[in-house]
Amino acid sequence: MLTSGWKSVSMVDVHGKVTFTLWLCGCNLKCPFCHNWRIAEGFDCFPLDRKALLEELESSAFLVDYFHVTGGEPLMQWQELGTLLAEVKLLNVPVSLNTNLTLVGPLERLLKAGLVDHIATDLKAPPELYGLPEKPSKKLWELFLSGLELVSSYGIPLELRIPVARGLDAWPWVEEGLKHLNTDFYVVLNPLVGRPLTNPRDEVWCSNHCWPEREVEELRERLDGLGIDVHTNHFGDTPAKRVSVSV
Repeated sequence: MLTSGWKSVSMVDVHGKVTFTLWLCGCNLKCPFCHNWRIAEGFDCFPLDRKALLEELESSAFLVDYFHVTGGEPLMQWQELGTLLAEVKLLNVPVSLNTNLTLVGPLERLLKAGLVDHIATDLKAPPELYGLPEKPSKKLWELFLSGLELVSSYGIPLELRIPVARGLDAWPWVEEGLKHLNTDFYVVLNPLVGRPLTNPRDEVWCSNHCWPEREVEELRERLDGLGIDVHTNHFGDTPAKRVSVSV
């Protein structure tokens, strides 16, 4: 397995939970705002030392709610991931998987094997947020909706993350996605941010669409109106509001 590393105790990777987080390499999307794009494209990656990981997880297990696997897209390495999660289960640690839900077959294999206890996913409006042409983006969106239905069929708790971009209306896609959900879920709104907090894949795109304001509040109001449990991540002020002080 190719990884960029892990963090034994994290309080930011699953809302309201403490996790032991592992980052895996590779991804089938090209999201322009992605700040993990070097991991997604296979840079800064190295073979996973599984023995060292499991030993550290065992020593940290009493502190964490989940062993959380993210990326990149972890299901790009689903066979190796499945054997790793089977070993994690022997340590009696619940598993959280962050996936874009487009690799439905591999996901179903892991769910069928009882290896996943929690799912986190981003609901991204295609094609803009996929970073791919319209035709493959549409196909991937359809796979994403199938992934939502699959998670619902297994009754797996879901953290539905919504990347919010400036100048783009995500609501039609959010509304469609919600129709495919029938499981315990909550929503986390993630306003897309750029430099200096992140190193986005496409800086030109991010200069046009990162640091939203009005879009976040409008989306939250609509979700609140549906009685959905919704949370908003705050990553600091927008560049326009940021003040530089020289000393």
